[in-house]
Amino acid sequence: AIGVAAAYGVALGATEIKVKSRDEFLRKLQDIIQTLATTRPTAKNLFLAIDRMKQVAEAGKDVEQIKAALVNEAVKIHAEETEATRRLSQLGAELIKDGFSVLTHCNTGPLATAGYGTALGVIIYAREQGKNIRVFATETRPLLQGARLTTYELKEAKVPFTLITDSMAGYFMSRGQIDCVIVGADRIAANGDTANKIGTYTLAVLAREHDIPFYVAAPTSTIDLSLASGDEITIEERSPEEVTHIQGISIAPEGTQARNPAFDITPHRYITA
Repeated sequence: AIGVAAAYGVALGATEIKVKSRDEFLRKLQDIIQTLATTRPTAKNLFLAIDRMKQVAEAGKDVEQIKAALVNEAVKIHAEETEATRRLSQLGAELIKDGFSVLTHCNTGPLATAGYGTALGVIIYAREQGKNIRVFATETRPLLQGARLTTYELKEAKVPFTLITDSMAGYFMSRGQIDCVIVGADRIAANGDTANKIGTYTLAVLAREHDIPFYVAAPTSTIDLSLASGDEITIEERSPEEVTHIQGISIAPEGTQARNPAFDITPHRYITA
């Protein structure tokens, strides 16, 4: 959804630029593009969408034609994302066997993808195939995307689920209650190293320790062949207050030092597929 949102953001921002000169319009549009590019440096599909929008703008002959072309391109990007996640969900569902208990992390459903979903799309599609499955959803600290969003989407899809804290995953794995782990991705390097929500690396190591398949579900727009490995992926560092506060309420003494990397890198050797 980040790439789709960025594409629509460029198109919407373009409609607000009230100049007739093509060159001046493109300069102002570049400011919008630069602002959007800083919002999520780890996400590959954000930059892919922005680059496409920039190319469309630069190919336009006049301001009104460019504005119309940007809207059309944003709609096209949205449609492509929807189709990609639909197909991904269908293919990935074959990995989920009847009777499986599946662990997932963060939010990867329609709310996060502007389509069918990635990891959660796979799970929901497997359920729609009639498979008897159950999901363990991590709450996903510090912003609780799993507790707030994933549980909502699972409930709406009528998929049985259990919410757990992030640190409980190893407990349930060690007791044979998890059959596979499936997560999404924000950026995948050429060697398969994967950037995803913080805590993903921990889950991958735990899954390897307990011989549990660890799957990454992501469209090709997430793959960045320009990066040889995960060492080259930029990791966004967010506000420490997201760690020391929950929904505006302090949970730590005033002045507490905190770190808040939003993503981590899972080396490809821990990823089953």
